[in-house]
Amino acid sequence: MNAVLQPLEAQFEPMTPASLEAVLRVENSAYAHPWSHGNFTDSLNAGYHAQLLCGGAMPEGELLGYFVAMKGVDEVHLLNITVAPAHQRQGWARVMLDALALWSRGQGAQWLWLEVRVSNARAKAVYEQYGFRHVGTRRHYYPAQGGQREDAIVMSLAL
Repeated sequence: MNAVLQPLEAQFEPMTPASLEAVLRVENSAYAHPWSHGNFTDSLNAGYHAQLLCGGAMPEGELLGYFVAMKGVDEVHLLNITVAPAHQRQGWARVMLDALALWSRGQGAQWLWLEVRVSNARAKAVYEQYGFRHVGTRRHYYPAQGGQREDAIVMSLAL
């Protein structure tokens, strides 16, 4: 008997200090060098646009992913976008990018910017398929194993 997958309903909710425990569980499971509680708290305190993508209402709902973005004068800088490992390769990154692009346009932004690790081929492919273009490199931007540093590719998307 073949199981029929039911479509998962999802909704966006603002990231709040109360949601950080769930966010940090996902962050720590997704990355070798995750953001800290302080990184998220500082982002919320600064008023950055931080959204959760939830399968059902939080706190009972499942956290599918989240993003944090900083608004500039005529641009938005994507600081963190993460899909929970159990939900990767299901299109949720694109859903979050769509929501971010829509919000950014509403803020009057003309550009969306991000950095991605040189080694993160999967994320680079998602961004390129979405329309982001490689515009530069930040040398030694990310922490890496053994106290080393890894370059970041700077990407932008014209809105």
